[in-house]
Amino acid sequence: MSDYNRQFLFETTPIQGFTPQKKLTVWQRLAKKTSLLTGTAILIIGSSLGAAVGAGVGIAVFNYWTRPAPVIVNNSESVSWVTAAAAEASPSVATVSVSSAAGGGNGSGVFLNAEGYLLTNTHVVTLDGASASVKIEVKTYDGHVYPGTIVGTDPTNDLAVIKVNAAVKFTPIVFADSNKLNVGDAAVAIGAPLGLSNTVTKGIISALNRTIQVASAAAPDNSSGGGLQLYNGSGASVNLRVIQTDAAINPGNSGGALLNQQGQLIGINVAIANAGGTGGSIGVGFAIPSNVAQRIAQEIMKSGHASHALLGAMVSDATNSTANASFTVGAKVLKLTTGGAAEKGGVLVDDIITSFNGVDITSASELTAAVRQEKAGSKASLELMRGGNKVALQVVLGDAGQQ
Repeated sequence: MSDYNRQFLFETTPIQGFTPQKKLTVWQRLAKKTSLLTGTAILIIGSSLGAAVGAGVGIAVFNYWTRPAPVIVNNSESVSWVTAAAAEASPSVATVSVSSAAGGGNGSGVFLNAEGYLLTNTHVVTLDGASASVKIEVKTYDGHVYPGTIVGTDPTNDLAVIKVNAAVKFTPIVFADSNKLNVGDAAVAIGAPLGLSNTVTKGIISALNRTIQVASAAAPDNSSGGGLQLYNGSGASVNLRVIQTDAAINPGNSGGALLNQQGQLIGINVAIANAGGTGGSIGVGFAIPSNVAQRIAQEIMKSGHASHALLGAMVSDATNSTANASFTVGAKVLKLTTGGAAEKGGVLVDDIITSFNGVDITSASELTAAVRQEKAGSKASLELMRGGNKVALQVVLGDAGQQ
């Protein structure tokens, strides 16, 4: 079959969310195949660095003899939306290699703009919190390698921005609205599991508004003579509100893209669950929602750091055994900060917060994760139970950086 006929079939094959012009653009990108260099691939497999976050640095695999595999179409008659989405987003996804005296590893990242600002995870650029002084190399989808420097990190949401230093223009990722996701929506992950760049996996959105707890990736603050750059207030761990997916995510996928059917970013892959000591995917992966990632990235690019909201309330889990007679489940208020957002907004001790900005709250960790995703000074709606009665409140959140 001629290339013309293959292109015709690709353009006329219905692919949800792709216009004829978009499909033509994707076809042109697919037609630019990258030939592999000859020789045997050398794989250097490093030891685990602790993998505090399941999809983190972990095992590093470096392939010195081949360029990253492009999105290849050998049979245009069976091309799918997965191929189209991957081809659309692949130029915006890169492999991030990190090394320091503490060791080395790799993750993934997505380009935020043409100037080379790249979004990834804090635990990628700090080697799971082991080092604040690292060397970074970024490999693009077409095999070029450029040096990178850290612009800023946000350990609270495990996000970081790198600036890639190169006199070229990069292809930025297109952000989708993660608030419009549904459970069951199709999803595609692109990244570098085990260092294998441009790896594509498919799945669905398994759950939304899931809260997970991971070890903090804050790195030692060498400038102050020791200590940790911790902004989450807990010292040892952070709570993340995430998207759950069964698209296969493995060590090295961290910081990479979780995409919708149009190849738009819906999340930044951050962690996986594992069972029985297994280090690979068991179909339970997690991603930071794109709306949160975009807000954090923009703030880091502007000022080098991100702001985090503060409710000003000490809370604990409210369960059937600790709640009032209505058996309300949520976050029970134990103490209020004088002059804090919660007190000013009318929250009282013993109130049980059951909803934050329209999303159900069933535990203290869920409330903490939800609040810290918001920008300092933003408005929030609360629903709570007080003496068996439902109460709705509006609060103006404080600044966690000033606590």
